[in-house]
Amino acid sequence: MQLDYTQLFIKLGLGILTLIIQINLFGKSNLAPTTALDQLQNYVLGAVIGGIIYNPSITVLQFLLVLVLWTLVVFILKFARDHNRFVRNIIDGKPVQVIKNGKVLVANCMKAGISANELMFKLRSRGIYSVEKVKNCIFEQNGQLTIIENDEANIRFPIISDGQVNEDVLELIHRDEAWLDQEVQVAGYNSVNDVFLGEYISGELRFTGYSK
Repeated sequence: MQLDYTQLFIKLGLGILTLIIQINLFGKSNLAPTTALDQLQNYVLGAVIGGIIYNPSITVLQFLLVLVLWTLVVFILKFARDHNRFVRNIIDGKPVQVIKNGKVLVANCMKAGISANELMFKLRSRGIYSVEKVKNCIFEQNGQLTIIENDEANIRFPIISDGQVNEDVLELIHRDEAWLDQEVQVAGYNSVNDVFLGEYISGELRFTGYSK
């Protein structure tokens, strides 16, 4: 079957336009993916464009409908992920603590799918050659390690992000959600949902709200 170059160029233009719209609509995170959803967005969009653009049996209108549908699916998933902790955990997974007070949490390592060799390689790449020097080590959703050494006091990850409480941080500082709710209200916010970013630095809480 002879290839219709007019349709091909139209499909290519629509694909590029959709990619630009998604980048500007959903943010620049898919340019440097840090979550499973960002990776999935890139893979599927690339497969849709690459798999359909050279198929003459699929019309431009059908191609456009597929692009619109995928953009809508990504929008719904991103919105749900940013506003619901359960959905976020399903899509992105949860950070997993793999070292606590100088001891490797083997069960958590197995759960996260990180081997002893990979764990030590990542530690060595940070200039750490013994787990005894590590106070806390978190295996992040993007495969990187967040490390707090024994001589460091600060928590390096947020206690609240996008209105969602990071329960692991609460556990590390030996607090509960009731305490955090009270601190949030003292700071002038109605609830945790009003806080865009909450940090725990040197024993003090710092909040950045959606409207402040």
